[in-house]
Formats: sequence, C-alpha cells, structure tokens
Amino acid sequence: MMFNIELKDVGKSYGDNEVLRDIDFSVDKGSFTAIVGKSGCGKSTLLRVIAKLEETSKGTLTFSGEGSKDPKIRIMFQDDRLIPWKNILSNISIGAVNKAAAKESLQEVGLIDKEKDWPDQLSGGQKQRIALARALASNPDILLFDEPLGALDALTRMEMQNLIEELWQQQQFTSLLVTHDVTEAVTLANRVIVIDKGTIQLDEKIDLPRPRERDEKFTYYEKKILNQILGG
Repeated sequence: MMFNIELKDVGKSYGDNEVLRDIDFSVDKGSFTAIVGKSGCGKSTLLRVIAKLEETSKGTLTFSGEGSKDPKIRIMFQDDRLIPWKNILSNISIGAVNKAAAKESLQEVGLIDKEKDWPDQLSGGQKQRIALARALASNPDILLFDEPLGALDALTRMEMQNLIEELWQQQQFTSLLVTHDVTEAVTLANRVIVIDKGTIQLDEKIDLPRPRERDEKFTYYEKKILNQILGG
C-alpha cells in the first residue's frame, strides 16, 4: 500500500534550539523526494520526524492511504546496523513478513549466495545491500534513506543508486532520501527540497527521463540546487 505524507507548519526544537520551523510540504504516494542542505541544516531531523522517531514541537504530520491510518515505515542509515552475531538471513529476517520474504529481498539485492555468511565477511557495499534487503523484507509503505551511501566508494555508490532506483520503480514505495550529494539527489529523485537553517528554501521538481544521463538539463538542475545551498 502506498501513502501520501503531509506536513503542516511543522517545527522541532530542543530546548531553545529551533532545528525546524514552518515546514509545509506534502509527498505524493509512490514518489521519490530528496532532501538536501548543508550539515546541521535540519534535514536528518526532518527525516526522523517523518519516521516518527521524533515528535514534532508544533504543527502536524499526517499520512493518508487506502484502508489504513498506520503506514509501515522503514529507515536505512549510513551505518548498516547489522547484528554481528547473526548470519545474513537472520539479520534480514528481523521484522520481515516471513522467511520467504527475507530470502526474496536478499535475491532482489543480488546476494542470495551470502545468506549463511556473517556481517564481518562482507564488504561495505555488500553490508548496505543487506541493510536495504532488511528494509524491503517488511514490505514497507514508506522507505526513508538517511545518507545511506555516504561512506561508500564512488563506483559502489553508483551501483547502489541504480539498485535503489530499480527497486523503487518495481515496488512503488514512497521514498524520501536525505543526502549531502546534489548529484545523487538529481539522479534518484523526481523532486528535490533544499533546507537551510531549518526552513525550506527551494522545492524543485526534477523533470528528467529515466534512466538519467548527465546531460545539459541534468547539469541545469544540479547547478540550480547547488547555488541555492551555497548561497543560503
């Protein structure tokens, strides 16, 4: 099931520190939205609010879908958060619909041959594939990405971007990606939101065909978003 997400006048404060203020936007079901900005701008806090890991200090967060008020939300972090004393299949089975779903998600990320391995036997890229498989095994309505590719080398990062895009197109879950990488945002998202000092400074629709190529129009979006971040 797919869900819309709506935030109205959302704010988040920690004591006197106002991290988010006047956040107003909605996310269409099945869409892919990227949130970018400088370090400390509030983008990860916003993702945690949407994930319901943090309560809003003001405003409202609502979800709407067919026949249910409670979407199944999963979040993928930069660190894989695998349990070292459980093998790969056991790691993926945590929160999975069932064991068959765990195996299917492992197949989807191309690592079915690793189901009996231990996390410390895998490369960084393989661990992030496993983290992605674990999120998918629960059949999420909304999948959130908190800079999950930031620690990967350039080639592995591109491979993971392609895999995420492919699985999103196949499964049509609603996606939000927090990243500091503008190129990654334009590559994956059909909408990019720029946050600075806790507020939305730019909300840009990315009108590019898929798979995306780094052509003149791609560069146009890249420069527009980057200029907003650097000038903010």
